[in-house]
Amino acid sequence: MHTELKTALFKLLDYCRAEDWAGYDPYDALNSRIFTKLPLLNSRLPRLAMTQVLKRSPINIRYLAGIPKTQNPKALALFLSSLLRMKSEDLPDRGDLIQYMITRLEDLRSKDIRYDCWGYSFPWQGRSVLTPAGAPNVVCTTFVATSLLDVYEQCCDTLCLKMAVSAADYILNDLYWSEGEAAGFSYPIPSLQSQTHNASLLAAALLCRVARLTNDRKFVEPALRAARYAVSKQRADGSWYYGEAPKSHWIDNFHTGYNLNALQAIGRALETDEFETTVSRGFAFYRANFFREDGGPKYFHNQAYPFDIHCVAQSILTLLAFKDIDSTNVEMAHSVFRWAMKYMWDDRGFFYYRVLRLGTIRTSYMRWSQAWMLLAMSTLLSDSDTMVQPSVACTSPALA
Repeated sequence: MHTELKTALFKLLDYCRAEDWAGYDPYDALNSRIFTKLPLLNSRLPRLAMTQVLKRSPINIRYLAGIPKTQNPKALALFLSSLLRMKSEDLPDRGDLIQYMITRLEDLRSKDIRYDCWGYSFPWQGRSVLTPAGAPNVVCTTFVATSLLDVYEQCCDTLCLKMAVSAADYILNDLYWSEGEAAGFSYPIPSLQSQTHNASLLAAALLCRVARLTNDRKFVEPALRAARYAVSKQRADGSWYYGEAPKSHWIDNFHTGYNLNALQAIGRALETDEFETTVSRGFAFYRANFFREDGGPKYFHNQAYPFDIHCVAQSILTLLAFKDIDSTNVEMAHSVFRWAMKYMWDDRGFFYYRVLRLGTIRTSYMRWSQAWMLLAMSTLLSDSDTMVQPSVACTSPALA
């Protein structure tokens, strides 16, 4: 298993490098030239329809639709965190690749905003709002800032720390909201005070980590208030709905994983056991409801299909994060990897998007699929091979 994992990891890495870290995305339909050439189609319903058609199509017609491959900041952040888990002796130009990712993340910052923040490389139409390409959002910004903190903690790169702190200031000053007992971080745009639990918990975890590294307590109380509100919405069985809006009442694998990993990170950053019971109940639900006996990770808690590669990756990451809760989690993580290699791996060096009841969508998506799997596989290998480079104790500078 060790050899198969390592071989697949570096084959996937070679594939991503050959593609210049750029690719298609399940939600990139609005990058199509069709919408600029036919303005009558550029309205809410056609945008939603086009996105769903391309996302669900078993045949990738993006080239015909004039959709370019792009580098996505979130994908680059996941690549960056993956590279930090690899050994220099296995990857001689590891340092150069890490610096490349940092430089590209600098270049891809959202424009005309005084903070460092990031958005996706495509516009996307939600149920209620259109988010422009490059417009910052809390999820993308959180993942980028988290990867920059990974660099800082391993390499003592103060530029990365400063960018991450700037991102935390953006999240705190522009996205935090509270109303009565409710609190959270706006998503996907600053004016939308959504109650989307994974977005709020991911942001709260980032703020707590920044607070720990900088000794700046201004981040702590808003983070805890948002986390406590999300915790209060945990259901009796240990699960969470994606969000509190009536149209957000579904329960899925990877967003549940986000919630659990974020709460664990908050506890570690603040050295508190406040959320341990919540996490224990949540993980018990996660482990009991999202996995088949053969290791197949389900997308929804109450149905088998579809099997989604993002769920594969997050399952591996969440199982490893909670290996101290259940000693069988590591073997389950390996089972999930073996299942993905059997049903979702292409020998050309990438993973398919989804396995459906009646077929497989074999499209290669750089952010959704390859970047997430590179992170999951590098984490799985580092867990079994002590692959992570030794961390250096960094003394945080005073940041203005």
